[in-house]
Amino acid sequence: MRRSRHPLMLFILLCTLFLAACGGSTSSTTSTATTAPAVTTLNVFAAASLKESFNVIAAKYTRAHPNITIKLNFAGSQILEQQVASGAPADVFASADQTTMQKAVDAGLVGNSQVFVKNRLTVIIPAANPGNINTLKDLSRKGVKIDIGAPAVPAGKYSLQVLAKMAQSSNYGPAYENAVKANFVSQETDVKAVVNKVQLGEVDAGFVYVTDVTAAVSNKIKMIDIPDNFNVIAQYPIAVTKSSAHSNDARAFVQYILSPEGQAVLQQYHFIAFNP
Repeated sequence: MRRSRHPLMLFILLCTLFLAACGGSTSSTTSTATTAPAVTTLNVFAAASLKESFNVIAAKYTRAHPNITIKLNFAGSQILEQQVASGAPADVFASADQTTMQKAVDAGLVGNSQVFVKNRLTVIIPAANPGNINTLKDLSRKGVKIDIGAPAVPAGKYSLQVLAKMAQSSNYGPAYENAVKANFVSQETDVKAVVNKVQLGEVDAGFVYVTDVTAAVSNKIKMIDIPDNFNVIAQYPIAVTKSSAHSNDARAFVQYILSPEGQAVLQQYHFIAFNP
């Protein structure tokens, strides 16, 4: 009888050890899970002209803050404002003009805004130059195909302001402005669409920001400078949305953009640093 008890006791001992091991493993896993840092996702809505620079800024920021993930949404400023107004989950809104940002402020969509960078316009043409455009005056020649942003798009609004300034000059005049406008064949919802049509040769010229002439398209297009006395300096404001579930993290990201490191990236992409 004594021999028959040994296998039973051994079986009970092994079961006890197995259950203890399983319990220890569960406890260890739970402990590891509770100590892992939570990851916060910031939804940043930014004007299309900020695409290249904000991609770099976001990458730099998340490397320094591994608990933060930044999801970027690029479009025309007016479209982004409409998305926020419709309840889209945005934490930060960066516009290419003060008018659109003020609309968001008036609607109670964002808190205090501040200008963080500036930009200026240029005229671009395809590298092959099918329209034989060499000066700004060539834009008024009959048959030239010109693309700009729609009037509701900041870049489009600025383009019309440039032409209005030129109309007041004795070197151009109202007839020039009217002739150029008559050559508009398309008006886009964001400035990147203008760049795309010009580089593909679908139009002869387009009004865009200097910052849109990036390394990726620099061999496909050429620039014609707009003199300072006719140009428009665009001011870009940024704000944290009132609906943000991560307002402290959103404000920290905005401060990074305003910091010397963030400003250095923007200047690398040919933006003009903002000096209050």
